[in-house]
Amino acid sequence: MAKQKKKKKKKQHRVFWFFIKLQIFLMVLILGGLCFYYFGGYADKVAKLHSEAVELVQKSDKNTFLPARTSTLYDTNGDEISETATTKKADYVKYEDIPQNFVNCMVSIEDKKFYKHNGVDLKAIVRAAKSIIKNKRITQGGSTITMQLARNIYLDTNKNWQRKVKEMFIAMELERKYSKNDIMEFYLNNVYFMNGYYGIQAACHGYFNCELSDLDLSQTAFLCAIPNSPTYYDPINNKDHTLTRRNLILKNLREDGKITQQEYEAAINEEITLNMPEKDDTVKYNYVDTYAYYCATRALMENEGFKFKYYFDSDDEEKEYDASYDEMYSYCQKKLYSDGYKIYTSIDLTMQQQLQDSIDLTLLDFTDTTDDGTFKLQSAATCIDNDTGEVVAIVGGRSQDAVSHTLNRAFQSHRQPGSSIKPLIVYTPSFERGKTPDTIVNDHKFDGGPSNSGDSYYGDVTIRFAVQKSLNTVAWQLYDELTPKVGLQYLKDMNFTNIVKDDYVTATALGGFTTGVSTLEMASAYSTLENDGMYRNPTCIKSIVDSDNNIIYTSSQKDTVIYTETASRMMTDVMTDVMKSGTGRSANLDNGMPCAGKTGTTNDKKDGWFCGFTRYYTTCVWVGCDMPETVKKLTGSSYPAEIWKNYMDQIHADLTPIDFLPYAQISDDYQDSQETQDTPADDQTQNNPTDQTVTAPDAGTTTPDKTTTDTNKTDAAGGNHEKTPTTPSENPSGGAGDSGSAGGTGGAGDSGSAGDTGGAGDSGSTGGAGGAGGSGSTGGAGGAGGSGSTGGTGGATGGTTGGEAAQ
Repeated sequence: MAKQKKKKKKKQHRVFWFFIKLQIFLMVLILGGLCFYYFGGYADKVAKLHSEAVELVQKSDKNTFLPARTSTLYDTNGDEISETATTKKADYVKYEDIPQNFVNCMVSIEDKKFYKHNGVDLKAIVRAAKSIIKNKRITQGGSTITMQLARNIYLDTNKNWQRKVKEMFIAMELERKYSKNDIMEFYLNNVYFMNGYYGIQAACHGYFNCELSDLDLSQTAFLCAIPNSPTYYDPINNKDHTLTRRNLILKNLREDGKITQQEYEAAINEEITLNMPEKDDTVKYNYVDTYAYYCATRALMENEGFKFKYYFDSDDEEKEYDASYDEMYSYCQKKLYSDGYKIYTSIDLTMQQQLQDSIDLTLLDFTDTTDDGTFKLQSAATCIDNDTGEVVAIVGGRSQDAVSHTLNRAFQSHRQPGSSIKPLIVYTPSFERGKTPDTIVNDHKFDGGPSNSGDSYYGDVTIRFAVQKSLNTVAWQLYDELTPKVGLQYLKDMNFTNIVKDDYVTATALGGFTTGVSTLEMASAYSTLENDGMYRNPTCIKSIVDSDNNIIYTSSQKDTVIYTETASRMMTDVMTDVMKSGTGRSANLDNGMPCAGKTGTTNDKKDGWFCGFTRYYTTCVWVGCDMPETVKKLTGSSYPAEIWKNYMDQIHADLTPIDFLPYAQISDDYQDSQETQDTPADDQTQNNPTDQTVTAPDAGTTTPDKTTTDTNKTDAAGGNHEKTPTTPSENPSGGAGDSGSAGGTGGAGDSGSAGDTGGAGDSGSTGGAGGAGGSGSTGGAGGAGGSGSTGGTGGATGGTTGGEAAQ
């Protein structure tokens, strides 16, 4: 017994000293923290933040919380396009006119202790901190409604301790100066409900086209779901997310005793139908608005130091990025709509209208509509200025007055590209790895592979001919050799946003993607080919000026190397033949402007594409239904090509034709060495699906005349050759030889009823010989010899008759 008492006493002794030591440790820790706080300069910093917060709130009055200034959008000529808000959007609601359901919903989901705290809920902050430590990311917030108001009115989105401390100080000062009802009134009139709507009145008018008093419980909870993360809970683009949070709000209201079980069940089972008002007739260029404000918001995000990402190493990394993106996007969009900016764009309203008219007129006879009244057959198109890389026109659908919401399909919708993707992921990458337009590939049907249109196969053909006729089997073989991992990386490097794991299959060579691509992405990629392989991130924003006339943002396009210059020019050259005698021949421009392009058609004629460019502009056009379905006669060479041609003819009518630049010739030894190298391994490549046959109906059925198949050509001066240039092969209009110690030989003119003029030899120490005139009933004139210390020899005149030339 005595022994047990002794053990118990000893145990109590140890516990006593443990607590003594713990208290000493905590005291040392606190003292150390205080020393660090005061002697490390933090005391002065916190004191300064407090004084700034007090000053901000003392200077405020109720006018501080009225809706802010309107921003204005301008076109490339400085003419006004639109403003970001109207009087209706800026209606202010007094507290006594706010339905109680709004107050109850916001308190239940955002700040349950709103009526109890002094602006800061320390327990909520601690819970949020623990959640961050546990989950390695933000899973719940610790901000009260008052802190959110402080942030919305006074602060930026910097995630540092100074901002958070200042936010808490401002919140506490607001609580000292204003009543809880005042703060709730300020909050509900300033909180952002996405799509340019600030405050509950604007959201009510914008999404349900009614007055606040007309909203029921379910609709109110639906609107109150948006502000927590306006982009994620966007009721137009992410309605399922909004409904999920509505249900959570209703659940909270029931648990808080604010509604009965019967009211809960009725509200949660109610179907939410948006009833957005018709567009204001004065807003004529709504496709411009949606794209320009999107670009401007991202420009402000860039100004804030936000780093854009498109692909991630893990799902957690993507979720964390999405959360930070949504927060920053909402913050910057709010500033854009309310801070009185002047936004200057590259949009040319004349070209915009021409592109819109081309789409509307081409599809005029397609009058079928969906249940909501939208035209069933749709189209989208994007035009980029090749000199600047900026978007000058963007159309997201057919003109239609009765549609309440503008879906800008040009950048918001992604569709299967068909064969129009081949130049980007198959042919140009293959040219980088030693292939040339004259490389021979056997066109034949094989197990597990695709079919050509009409089941036509030509045996040994050049890549040039395969592109002209859009031969699927050739693209498939080259892509299989290249590997999807290599090919798709080019799209990822050009910020295509929807490349997923399931796309790493050979079917993507023919446009068989899981999600697809947009016309904006395709236009920027084709513009990259025209720009010698240099990618520029597409935008329409030139500059942004604040309300004090300070330039806060200026666009600075940065070139990123995607393809080599030679490979890009090879691809361009091959696509000029698509326009002359291939699937794009119906889209040739009327004024003789050199152009390059590619058609694309998906299985069952559900999507049609035409993508092409001149030296001046790149335009990509898509035609199809929002809910994919077969469209009779739809191919890339039908309606999309017609839209492209009609538009490009108009914008090039007064421009001087300019030839594309020639590509550097590749020696046979170099080509052989490249073709014998091993293809990079692809550990993600999957076997071709045996039950999937991808057919691209672009391909023609004309049997090639092998005696007239075009080979490499040089069509303009300015190539980057070595000192002794190689002689270019025959081409439709002979290109000038290049500069060097000896001028390059001009290319030969093409055959025809009248032979084309041979290209002039270039300048050098010895002038290059002019190219021979083309054969024809009237021979083409020989090109002039290049100037130099010794003049070049003029080219020979072409043949005398077509019959002789054919022999």
